[in-house]
Amino acid sequence: MFVFLAKRMALGIGTLWVVSILVFAGTELLPGDVATAVLGQGATKETVEALREQMGLDKPAIGRYVTWIANFVQGDMGESIATNRPIRSIMDDRVYNTFLLAGITALISVPLALLLGILSVIHPEGILDRSISMVSLILISLPEYFTGAALILIFAVTWHIFPAVVYSSQFSSVGQIMRALTLPVVTLTIAILAHMVRMTRAAILDVLRAPYVEMALLKGVPKSQIILFHALPNSLGPVINVIALNLGYLVSGVVLVEAIFSYPGLGRLLTDSVANRDLPLVQAVTMVFCTVYVGLNLIADMLTIVTNPRLRTR
Repeated sequence: MFVFLAKRMALGIGTLWVVSILVFAGTELLPGDVATAVLGQGATKETVEALREQMGLDKPAIGRYVTWIANFVQGDMGESIATNRPIRSIMDDRVYNTFLLAGITALISVPLALLLGILSVIHPEGILDRSISMVSLILISLPEYFTGAALILIFAVTWHIFPAVVYSSQFSSVGQIMRALTLPVVTLTIAILAHMVRMTRAAILDVLRAPYVEMALLKGVPKSQIILFHALPNSLGPVINVIALNLGYLVSGVVLVEAIFSYPGLGRLLTDSVANRDLPLVQAVTMVFCTVYVGLNLIADMLTIVTNPRLRTR
C-alpha cells in the first residue's frame, strides 16, 4: 500500500512539473509584448526596455522558468505586475473566498448526490429512478453560464430575494454569507450534482448484481439494508473518484461562475489578471488550481485503498 501511495505521489509531483512547463510556455506564447501591454502604446522605448529588464524578460526563457519554479516551490510566488504587491498577499482573501464557496457546495452536493443515487437504485427503472435519471440528464446538458443567468433573472431581478453580485462586505455574518452565496452555490451544485448521482447509481447497481447480494435477498434481508451496509461500501471506489474530480472542478472550474456573480475569488482574480496581462499572477493562480486538483486525486486514491481491503493486500 505504501509503495502504491509513493508511486501515486511521485506521479502527482511529475504531473505538476509538466503542468508548470505548460503554464509557463503558454504564458510565454501569448501574442504581444507584456511590457508594452502594461505601460500602454504611449510608453517610450527606454521605459519599455527598463520594465522588461525589471521583469526579467531580457533573459532566456529557460533561465526564467528555472528561477520561477524554484521560487514557487519555496513559497515565493513573486510580485504582481499590475499592483507591485506580493502575489501571496493578493491571493490570501481570494483563496479563502474560493474555498468557502467550494466547501459549502461540497457539503450540500455530495450528501445529496449519494442520497439520490441510493434512492434511484431501490427500485431500478421505477418512476423515481426514471425521474432522477431524466433530471440528471437535463442538468448535465445545462452550461453554468445559462444556469447562473437564469437564477439571477428569477431570484435577483424578478423576485429580489438574493443578490446578483457578491461583495466581500456581505461576509460579516453567517446569515449574510448564506444569502450572498445562495445563487453561486446552487449554480455549482447543479453543475456537478448530476455526474455524482449517475456514477453512484451505476456503481451500486453493478454491486447489486453480485452473487452474494442475490443470496442475501433470498435469505430475506431487506433491500435497503443490503444497499446501505453492503452495496454502498463496496461501490465507494468509483464514487470517491468521481467525487474527487468534481471537487477539483469546484476549486479550479469556478472561473465562469465567479465571473457571472462577480465573486471575489481565485477564478475572478484569474480573469482579471489575464485581462491585465499580469503573467506572474496568472501563473501563480493556475499552479494553485493544478496543485489542488492533483492533491484531491491523491486523496481519492488513498480513500479508495482504505475502503477496498483487496487493494491493501496487493
